[in-house]
Amino acid sequence: MTETHTFPVLPLRDSVLFPGLAMPIGAGRPSTLKAIEAALASPSKRIFVLAQRQNLDQVTTDGLYAIGTVATMSQVQRGLAGFQLVLHGEQRAAALRLFEHDGFLQAVLVDAEEVPVEHPGEPAFVALVRELRERSAELGKRSGLPEEAVQRVIAGFEEAGQFADFVAAYVETATAERQALLETLDVEARVRRVLVLVQRQLSVLEAQEEIRSKVREELGGRQREAYLREQLKAIQKELGESDEASDADELKSKLDALDLPETTRKEIDREHTRLRRIGRESMESQVIRTFLETVAELPWGKRSDDILDLARAARILDEDHYGLSEVKDRVLEFLAVRQLRDRAKSGAEATAVEPPAEKKDARSGKDPHGRPGKGPILLLVGPPGVGKTSIARSIARAMGREYVRISLGGARDEADIRGHRRTYVGAMPGRIIQGMRQVGTKNPVFLLDEIDKLGVSFQGDPASALLEVLDPAQNDSFTDHYLGVPFDLSEVLFVTTANYIQNIPAPLLDRMETVEFAGYTELEKRAIARQYLVPRQLEENGLKGEELSLTDESLSEIINGYTREAGVRQLERELGKLARKAARKIALGETSAVAAGPAEVRDLLGRPRVHPERAAKADQVGVATGMFYTPVGGDILFVEASTMRGKGDLVLTGQLGDVMKESARAAWSYARAHAAALGIDEESFERDVHVHVPAGAIPKDGPSAGVTMATALVSALSGRPARFDLAMTGEITLTGRVLPIGGLKEKVLGAVRAGITEIVLPRENEADLQDLPEEVRAKVIAYPVSELGEVLAIALRGASFREGRLLFGEDPRESGEGKPAFPH
Repeated sequence: MTETHTFPVLPLRDSVLFPGLAMPIGAGRPSTLKAIEAALASPSKRIFVLAQRQNLDQVTTDGLYAIGTVATMSQVQRGLAGFQLVLHGEQRAAALRLFEHDGFLQAVLVDAEEVPVEHPGEPAFVALVRELRERSAELGKRSGLPEEAVQRVIAGFEEAGQFADFVAAYVETATAERQALLETLDVEARVRRVLVLVQRQLSVLEAQEEIRSKVREELGGRQREAYLREQLKAIQKELGESDEASDADELKSKLDALDLPETTRKEIDREHTRLRRIGRESMESQVIRTFLETVAELPWGKRSDDILDLARAARILDEDHYGLSEVKDRVLEFLAVRQLRDRAKSGAEATAVEPPAEKKDARSGKDPHGRPGKGPILLLVGPPGVGKTSIARSIARAMGREYVRISLGGARDEADIRGHRRTYVGAMPGRIIQGMRQVGTKNPVFLLDEIDKLGVSFQGDPASALLEVLDPAQNDSFTDHYLGVPFDLSEVLFVTTANYIQNIPAPLLDRMETVEFAGYTELEKRAIARQYLVPRQLEENGLKGEELSLTDESLSEIINGYTREAGVRQLERELGKLARKAARKIALGETSAVAAGPAEVRDLLGRPRVHPERAAKADQVGVATGMFYTPVGGDILFVEASTMRGKGDLVLTGQLGDVMKESARAAWSYARAHAAALGIDEESFERDVHVHVPAGAIPKDGPSAGVTMATALVSALSGRPARFDLAMTGEITLTGRVLPIGGLKEKVLGAVRAGITEIVLPRENEADLQDLPEEVRAKVIAYPVSELGEVLAIALRGASFREGRLLFGEDPRESGEGKPAFPH
């Protein structure tokens, strides 16, 4: 029967003790200290050393391997941190049972006897052991050990198993692999496995040496190349053929040819001197060279000649865009001023013998007569798709100038505008200077698109950085952080675009001339489609003019049934879709040409997807028609008021904003304060009134629905029907005054699209009717009013307003009150 032993257990972390070897350790865990003390107290002073499966502080029986080494302890020293001792491995052993006793682990174990080699003299085994010895000696030498010491140690081992254990203890491998070698009781198998590990480590060392050699060669090659370059430079310098000198001279000649101001010239010369002094090898030389090359590529004095032919410019603008008379007039005015200035300059040159010296600037080439006028800064505001961005390119073509565009949508970093300082890695100029560098002239048309979409972040406010760019009084000395010297932007014609003017900071807005783009009428959209959109879509879809024909009725069907916008982008998409449908029919041979009337449009594009509000069919009590403005155009809305039994509360629904709710409460208070004059029974105010504005899913806000809410409330409370063929807009006060509103043109166009031609508007907005297209003014009947009584006299059936009083019983149009402003 196999003899068993019971020893305290010493767990090892990330290490394995082999028989015949010594290992110094430090022990500090309480359970380990108790195990060592128990072993020292025993007669044999032996302890069972087991490796942990994982590097954990808390040791359990499941966390230890089953096979370990019985060891004796020597050189035991106790300190404050625990024990310092040396373990001497004696014999492999296998734990039959592990258990905890008095706070430490103990093991019941049996000796694990090795399986010896049956025939140690066999040539195969002898060759195997010899190979292990030779490879181990090679590993020792590659690791930096003295050859004599390595040979002496190897010669000290006679038994193959002991030598395999010795090599396994020192070869670099994982703890799990060492444990596997400890558990390999077959000597021949253990020798074979150790040989594999030694060979693997030798391969790793060879790969490391190869990598080290390549790096050494590369570094040596670079040093040699640098040395040769220095020699070449010296030789070329002696011969006067230095490439570096020629490059620097070429850059210097470019800089000398620039038309630079005096202060800028000093800075550039200073940087060029630094470049020559520090040499090409310096890291800073590339930064300075890039800076000087950027300066050399900027248009300091290069201008494109303006084409001052007003008739040609007007023709080009009309060719490219329909309508937009205000912006076209502004461009033609600028050209007219330039034409007169040039005429005055020519006259001055013809009469002057020599201009006074103090009036000249030899560096800039400008004098009081010859300096080009400052470019205007235009802000084009309007809904999407009305031609704001494309008009800038037409302006450049009409004036004969270069054109450059940058989009500011989403820009949140001040460095986007002003650039980065050259001290930063990867510094570059801002987008303004980059645009000027790209376009190559000093007086381009520069489009800053989507200026209302600028963001603000911790990196600064780009809108504030634009204050200098877009100020005609300051931008002649705009300083980009990268350049560090002023650059003249005063001759640039800046054009900016925006959808929402309220999103532009007030100081920035104050620096620009605002040109408002209104939405197009149906007639204008038809003309734009006929002149521009249809020919473009025919060309893009490979159709000839006669292969797809559209009538005015079919264009109106597309405009009203498939688009809902102020501009024409969606209209062009629908026309493109129609052209593709026609192209498919022609390509399949189904027809040779498509004549698209309204019915064919519905067949090709499907059912209409837009259902705009239409005028009501008859008068209703408590329902008034208002007008509202959106970024995609104007439209009408209905305000519904209804009374019911209750306590006199006012209920407001329809996703109304705070301003709109306040308008409703002001109208309610006005009705209560003037109940007798309005013909409202006092008992009506003891009933609840519910005001609703469809559609309920769309948020609404603004003061301009005040008169509409007041009309609906008075109609519901007095029981008098409101006219269905009348739309109104205007803000009201608590005393009944009607205040002016914005967006009148879009609102009136929306009402006309809905089939309503009679409108009520604030008297102060009467002049805005002149902005309406001629064909709309011809059909609109407008009633300017200044107080709510006038509105009610026009809107309620049987009411009139005379001598400041609201009267009931006659139509205001029959009594002569509420005369319309249009038609004249």
